[in-house]
Amino acid sequence: METIADPIASVVALLKPRPSAAKMVAAGGRWRVERSNLTNPFYAAIVQGRCHLIITGKAPVMLEAGDFVLILDLHRFTMHSEPPPPPGAARVPLETGPGTFRIRPADAPVQMRALVAHCSFALPERKFLLTLLPDMIYLSGHDRLLALVSIIHEEPFADRPARGMMLELLLEVLMIEGLRSSPRPDRPPGLLRGLSDPQMAIALRRIHADTAGALSMARLAHDAGMSRSSFYARFQTALGCAPMEYVTTWRMAVARDLLLNGGLSNAEIAGQVGYGSASAFGMAFVWHEGMSPRAFVARSNGTKALCQHV
Repeated sequence: METIADPIASVVALLKPRPSAAKMVAAGGRWRVERSNLTNPFYAAIVQGRCHLIITGKAPVMLEAGDFVLILDLHRFTMHSEPPPPPGAARVPLETGPGTFRIRPADAPVQMRALVAHCSFALPERKFLLTLLPDMIYLSGHDRLLALVSIIHEEPFADRPARGMMLELLLEVLMIEGLRSSPRPDRPPGLLRGLSDPQMAIALRRIHADTAGALSMARLAHDAGMSRSSFYARFQTALGCAPMEYVTTWRMAVARDLLLNGGLSNAEIAGQVGYGSASAFGMAFVWHEGMSPRAFVARSNGTKALCQHV
């Protein structure tokens, strides 16, 4: 992985979001759609009308035309009409054409349209990265996001060269735009909350820009213009972990990506993630991951091969 200084861009680059099913959903009448056991991200841009979004443990959200929601790490959600349907009214969307779905009786007028897509993350070991990000992003009236969504949904049906690469790049841009548009100090601990604090943002950019460097508490606190004790306390509050714990875990995330890409020796990877030798890197990897770099690669390749044959 080429070093990317910006924290949000570097996290998205490691996650490697990939497009999956994209569709225009047209709904009318009183309807409900329920999804469970989700393991991949999902987004929706409301083009017309309104609907309710219900996620366990969160306040219901009324989505209206011009709203965008990105769900990164939720396993279950429900969307339904306004007014709500009676019990038992859940329906499976009916495909009416390429990329077009209907959730309504044939004679019911369309009251809500949404551009919806499921995605996937190519990175198999993504747990730490997702803990840095909010499980859901909700934005209203963001014209740039809505324009990106429209382009993404047009691309699969246009006979243009490099369509697959365009979709992957557009999805990365969409995710970065959604994330960078929503950092707020009232968010739960994580990357977006950390970036909303100017002093923590300086330290985070240092960590992501200089993964191979001699990062230390003293250096990060100095860069942030704070004492070590004050820096430690504020970092812990904003990110939910200690500064050097974050440094080590980020380095291991980068190392996992380099190992899976192949082509580099352990000594070369060690140099890129801040360790002085292959043995020092190997010991740190075993302590953090519970297995050697070689075993990690073998396990990941075995999992990939199994998935390809299922």
